[in-house]
Amino acid sequence: MKYMLLIYSDENAWTEQERTECYEKSVQLTQSLNANGQYLGASPLQPVALATSVRVREGKRLVTDGPFAETREQLGGYFLIETNDLDEAIAIAERIPTAYKGTIEIRPIVELSGLPSE
Repeated sequence: MKYMLLIYSDENAWTEQERTECYEKSVQLTQSLNANGQYLGASPLQPVALATSVRVREGKRLVTDGPFAETREQLGGYFLIETNDLDEAIAIAERIPTAYKGTIEIRPIVELSGLPSE
């Protein structure tokens, strides 16, 4: 089963040193997941201040700077993994360094037929 692990934390809670260490540990985790055949993708996101939100209402496109909603924690990155079950996904989520300062949301992927493959 494929899962998206969405990484949420307060962007301002990290020092540059902590962020660098987090990235290094995350790269190590991706190498481990890749060796186990569980890695499908991962990446941190640029700060929420660089986000753009798009909505279509009554046939009109609305484009605004910033995130969809004001929250204490922002979406900061993701891991896309493949595991046998939710328990394995949970075990991986707890290894993501951000879990110690933020939240990792685990969402099963809906696999649609007809999508382009790699």
